[in-house]
Amino acid sequence: MTSQLALTAALFGLCVGSFINVVVWRIPRGESCIWPGSHCPKCGKSLAWHQNIPVLSWCLLKGKCAFCSSSISPIYPAVELLSAGLWVLLALPGVGRMGAPDQLLNFLAGAIFVSWLLPLALIDLKTMQLPESLCKWGLITGLLCSAGLGALQGAGAEMLLYHCLAAVLGLLAFESVSAGAEKIMGVPALGLGDAKLAALLGAWLGLKGLGVAVALAVLLGAMFGVIGRLSGKLSAREPFPFGPFLAVGGFLSWLACDSFWGFVISPPFRIL
Repeated sequence: MTSQLALTAALFGLCVGSFINVVVWRIPRGESCIWPGSHCPKCGKSLAWHQNIPVLSWCLLKGKCAFCSSSISPIYPAVELLSAGLWVLLALPGVGRMGAPDQLLNFLAGAIFVSWLLPLALIDLKTMQLPESLCKWGLITGLLCSAGLGALQGAGAEMLLYHCLAAVLGLLAFESVSAGAEKIMGVPALGLGDAKLAALLGAWLGLKGLGVAVALAVLLGAMFGVIGRLSGKLSAREPFPFGPFLAVGGFLSWLACDSFWGFVISPPFRIL
């Protein structure tokens, strides 16, 4: 990866991260992500362009609103930096689960994918909910990308079929686990939003990628739960959001592609 490509990816990632902050703030409140423009949530004053530069504006303003001096959370620049870092990782050679098209196409598909996962994970962390609209359109976009990039390799219908199958299996599997747990323990083990996020992952990653993502999510979630309970931070039946673990598993599955995770699933399921 050239330094020019890394810099370009980082700059675009910062800008997208800025918009992700808007999505995370507004969607749970039922507000439009487009209108009105960026403004201070405390005093309502619209921000000038130079007050809305990712990371830099926060530093120049010393973390305070230029109008009312209310504190601006450091989470905002942190999300922008995280988005930039993820975009740079996606620009690495060999990254991507959409078969073997041009590296740029795989990068663009991955950028869309991770830019959908990040707000879902952050919203779930804040609200314990996964917005249906984001899950639905993320699933549709994943299927369209699967079909489009598959078509470039002469396998558009086949790619779309297997990714549709993965999406359906992800949805049904998570709903079944949740329903079974509710019968046994009296409470659902997973929320309906988690099932929809699993379907989104299937649309983007296919059967094998979904399996890897879910396995990683379960492992990370179990580790978090055990540590939380041993440390006293979580009570015996206290719920915690599982969406962020699914998002991390999905991103790692995409990032490493088959070079590292290929041994996890047996050969009959090697079609993406």
